[in-house]
Amino acid sequence: MSVSMPQKRYYRQRAHSNPMADHTFDYPLCPEEMDWSQLYPEFFSGPGNASAKAGARVEFADIGCGYGGLLVELSLLFPNQLILGLEIRVKVSDYVQDRIRSLRVAESGRYQNIACLRSNAMKYLPNYFAKGQALVYTMTDVEEVHLWMVKHFSEHPLFTRVTEEELADDIIVSRLGTCTEEGKKVQRNGGKNHLAVFRRVED
Repeated sequence: MSVSMPQKRYYRQRAHSNPMADHTFDYPLCPEEMDWSQLYPEFFSGPGNASAKAGARVEFADIGCGYGGLLVELSLLFPNQLILGLEIRVKVSDYVQDRIRSLRVAESGRYQNIACLRSNAMKYLPNYFAKGQALVYTMTDVEEVHLWMVKHFSEHPLFTRVTEEELADDIIVSRLGTCTEEGKKVQRNGGKNHLAVFRRVED
């Protein structure tokens, strides 16, 4: 089927949005009140184990998902797991939502496990995700930001850094800097992406 994909030039917006600004968002009061079937209707209604689907929850969250490159990449790698992008910018989140809708129509049966929400992760992440779900991948081409994130995660008692040896076979790591628009821009400009991964410590 020939489907017209959304064009980025119609969704352009400033690279950053102030997370402290007074935005208006709809969000659940707690993770238990989130109805994921609204975002993944075919995933929940399609063939398969109904009881397992009823208890399904998001396993991957791309915070600041940009134009959705990583979501699309992960969708085919993990077709049986729910993947969510969170993006604060209006036009950019609109683009990702339109992109996902177009992909679902163009390739029937695929991309039913990804979705995008416009939200402020700094404020509302605990409203969507239950305690203890986090394996956190951080990547940036700004070394100062990388060092800041490493410092604060390392000092936090609930996280421990995942070693390079443990990440050797991680199929996500190799794609973080290559499938997103920002990652591709860094590569074109000869820059370097800085990666650090942290695991939530069991209580």
